[in-house]
Formats: sequence, structure tokens, C-alpha cells
Amino acid sequence: MSNADFDNKLAEKGIIYIDEIDKLSRKSENMSTTRDVGGEGVQQALLKIIEGTVSRVPLSGGRKHPQAECVDIDTSNILFICGGAFDGLEKIVHKGADSKPIGFNADIKGVPSKDTFDLSDVQQKDLVKYGLMPELIGRLPIITTLQPLSEDDLVRILTEPKNALTKQYQELLAMDGVNLEFEDDALKKIAELAIKKEIGARGLRSIIEKSMQNIMFSTPDRPDARKVIVTSGVIDGTEEAVIYGNRNKKIA
Repeated sequence: MSNADFDNKLAEKGIIYIDEIDKLSRKSENMSTTRDVGGEGVQQALLKIIEGTVSRVPLSGGRKHPQAECVDIDTSNILFICGGAFDGLEKIVHKGADSKPIGFNADIKGVPSKDTFDLSDVQQKDLVKYGLMPELIGRLPIITTLQPLSEDDLVRILTEPKNALTKQYQELLAMDGVNLEFEDDALKKIAELAIKKEIGARGLRSIIEKSMQNIMFSTPDRPDARKVIVTSGVIDGTEEAVIYGNRNKKIA
């Protein structure tokens, strides 16, 4: 509601993105008749909202409260987009690729190997085996997959957004009158480590924080420091940051 400026009619024609939908998967394909296991009840409630219902939404956002002011929202015309990592889904998809044809006339070349098989061939039945309700999958007719972030994509994440990690550290050191610069090789090294560790964009902060720890603690205590340059050696821990003082004189 807040994103729609508390316009009820405008909010009913909005777009809602639900992240980590895979966390609601059941532990097995069979419906539980005794207790709610692995998010069955949450899936059923979400299915009702996606199908279209009138829901009471608090104006202030967050959880519902008995004394909170609520408004009725019709979800029939709202576009729902669900996403998630779906860790382990490739094992379910690969099971179909593991069945090799038998016989003299079998087309062995047409069978994809595990090295070339990707999630672009995922089907609705694979998501059902993963633990999502068939009814919920039926209300989400379009299934698509995203490619992993490349090194260039991670470098752009580090530098281009308004609140990029590199800009945050530059602002912090600017409070002490120090100009912070990241070399291109350093940014590429951070992206390379994120890909190598398979932690993606979320792991960029942990990599850069570990590399910047000594700089953030030691530089403010040096009144002669005016400029700090982070190289690729600083990122992998083999070098110290280059520090310049007044008149661009190198002091460390």
C-alpha cells in the first residue's frame, strides 16, 4: 500500500514479487494428513491469494494487529512473480537425463549429459517432485530460469548502484578526509572470488569486508593519510594497501 501511495485501486493492479518460494516446499510429494510439514499450509494460503481473494492488509505494513487499521485489497488483478534458488532441483531434473536408451537403433547423441544439462529444461512435474503443490504450479504457468551472474555483472553490482559496496566504503573514509580508490583488477578479483566460492552477489560483502578490515581500522589513526588505493593483492591478502599523503607522496 505504501508503494502505491495508499491508493487502494492502484495497489490492486500492482506487481508482487515473492522471493525464496522454494523454502515453502514439502518434504515429499504426498500431502500430509496429520500435521503441517514443510509449508503445506503456507502454500495453500498463498494459492488462495494468487487465485484472487479479498484480503485485509494493514496500512502500516508488517504483521496484522487487532488494533491496526486495515484495508480490503482484491488480489484478482495483481501479478504475482515467484522466485527462488531451488537448491537440489538439478538432481531431480537430471534423473530424466540419466535414463539412457537401449538397443542398436538408440539415439545416444540425443541424450544430454550431466555436464551439458541445465535447468532451462525444468518442467512442472519437476517442481511438484521438489515439493510445490500442483495447484500452486498450475497458477504459475510461465517457468523460466536465470543464468548465473558473470564476472562483469558482479563488478557492475560493486560499482554502479547508488548504494554500491565500494561507494559505501568511500563515504566512510571520506568522513576522515581520505579518498578511497579501487583498481579495476581489485574489483575483478572480488568478483572472481565470489564465483569461485559460489556465493554470488550476496557474498560480495563478506569478501570486501575481510579485505578492508585493516584499512578501515588503521587509516583513520593516520592523520597524514589522504588517499588509499586498493589493489588485487589487497583482496587476496598478499599485499598491503597503497597509502598516499599530502602532495601525493607515498607513505605506505
